[in-house]
Amino acid sequence: MKRIPVILIFISLVISAGVHGQDPSPYRISRLPFNLTPYSEISPVLFEKGIFFCSDRRISGVMDRTSFDNRRLYNIYKAERKDSTEWGKPEMVRSERTAQFNTGPLCISPDGATVWFTSEIETGEAARSRKFRNHSGIFTARLSGTELTDIQPFRYNSPDYDIAQPSLSNDGKFLFFASDMPGGQGKSDIWYCELVSGEWAAPVNPGPVVNSPESDNFPLIHSSGRLYFASNRSGGSGGLDVYSTSFSNGVWEMPERLPEPVNSTADDFAFVPQNDLQSGYFSSNRRRNDDIFEFTATIIRKSQCSPLEINNYCFEFVEENAVKYDTIPFRFEWNFGDGEKAEGRLVEHCYSKPGSYLVRLDVTNLVTNEVKLNEKSHMLMVEAVEQPYITCPDTAPAVTEISFSADSTNLPGWEIDRYYWNFGDGTIATGPNVEKTYRNPGEYNIQLIVTAKPGPGGMIRETCVSKNISVVERP
Repeated sequence: MKRIPVILIFISLVISAGVHGQDPSPYRISRLPFNLTPYSEISPVLFEKGIFFCSDRRISGVMDRTSFDNRRLYNIYKAERKDSTEWGKPEMVRSERTAQFNTGPLCISPDGATVWFTSEIETGEAARSRKFRNHSGIFTARLSGTELTDIQPFRYNSPDYDIAQPSLSNDGKFLFFASDMPGGQGKSDIWYCELVSGEWAAPVNPGPVVNSPESDNFPLIHSSGRLYFASNRSGGSGGLDVYSTSFSNGVWEMPERLPEPVNSTADDFAFVPQNDLQSGYFSSNRRRNDDIFEFTATIIRKSQCSPLEINNYCFEFVEENAVKYDTIPFRFEWNFGDGEKAEGRLVEHCYSKPGSYLVRLDVTNLVTNEVKLNEKSHMLMVEAVEQPYITCPDTAPAVTEISFSADSTNLPGWEIDRYYWNFGDGTIATGPNVEKTYRNPGEYNIQLIVTAKPGPGGMIRETCVSKNISVVERP
C-alpha cells in the first residue's frame, strides 16, 4: 500500500473532497388505453410503430365471434402509437380464419414479412362438432398490411396435443413455443426447434431447470438471448408469474421471477421487452379481464460516477533534524497515539480508522543514555475521503450471496435520505446494507448513489461512486 509521507512539524495529507436492503421495484406500469373492459387483450408483439396483440373483442358493435362450442374467438389486432400517451384505434388483421377460428398468439419474423401464429389444426367438418376436441397448432402466413395470406402449418403440429404461442429468435434460427406434447416435465412445457439446413429440427425440451411440473407457457426469446416465460409453479406470487432465464456455458440458468408490479397475485404473462430492456409490455388479468400493460424501467444508472477512492490511513514519519545527529548514535522512538510504537529515523505506520492521534517522538542518546521525551509532538488528523463508500469483496463466486455496505460513507454535513445501489446487471437495491447474488461470472460495475434530504430552498444533494467486482465461477 502506498505510504503518505509525513514530516513531523509539517504534515501533508491530501484529501479528495466530493460533494439486509429492501429492493425497490425496477418497473413502473400503466394500463394501455385501448383495452376494452368487457373483453380480453393479450400477447403484445413489438413492431416499429407500436404493437400487434390478440383480443376476443367484437368485430363491430353488432357482430360477435364465437367458436362452434360458443367460446369467444381471439383475433390479431394492430395498434400504432401516436406519442408517449396516445394510441391510434386498433385495426383487425384479417385472414381466412377470422370468422370461425382463433388467430394468435403470434410472433413476427425478423424481416417483418412473416407472421407465426396459433390457431386450431382442424378446420373441416369435424371442427364443427361441439364434442370434437380441436388442438392448437402453429401456422405461418405472409403479412400484407392488415391481411394474412398463404397460411401454412408448422411441421410438428399434431392432432394429439397442443403447440402454441410461438416466439422466433432475432436471427430466425430458433423457434420457441409452448406444448403439452409427450416428453415434457409438466402440464405444458417450453420447447424449441432449431433451423438446420432450411428445415426445422425436432423439438427440444430445455429440461427441468426451465420447465416445472405445472404449466409453463408464453415464451419470448429476447434479442439479448434471454428467455422470458410464464409459469404457475410453486413459489410464485399467485397464478401465472413471469420468469426469465438464459443459456450460459452450455446450461440453462435457474429461472428468476420478475418483481412486482409486473408479477402480482393474478395471472401475469406474455412479457415482451424492447431491445434495451428499459420498457415493454405484458398481459395480466389483475383487473378481472386480461389487459395489456406497459412497463418502464425505473433503474437509475449514472452516465458519470467517480471511481471509489480507497481510504489510505498509512503514513511515513520522518525526523527532519536527523541529519544533525549523523555522528552521534541516537535511537528514535515513535509513539503513534493509537497504542502502537516504532523505532527509526524514518518509519511507516497505518492507522486502522480515522481519528485524531497525538504523535510523539522520544530521542535517546546511546552514548550518554540521555532521554529526551516528547522531543517532537504533533496532533495528526487522519480523515477518510469525503465520498459514499462501497465495502464489498473485489472478487466473489457466482450464485453466492455477497454483502454490500455503505456504512463507511463519509459525507460531513449530509443528512442522508437514500442509499441506491445499481449492481451493473439490471438489478438494484436500496439501503445502507444489502445482499446480492450474481448468477453469471463476469465483470460488473457497481454504482452507489447517495441522496440527501432536501436542504434550504428544497435543494437536494446527490453524489455517486462506482467500484468494479469480478464474479468468477463457483468452485
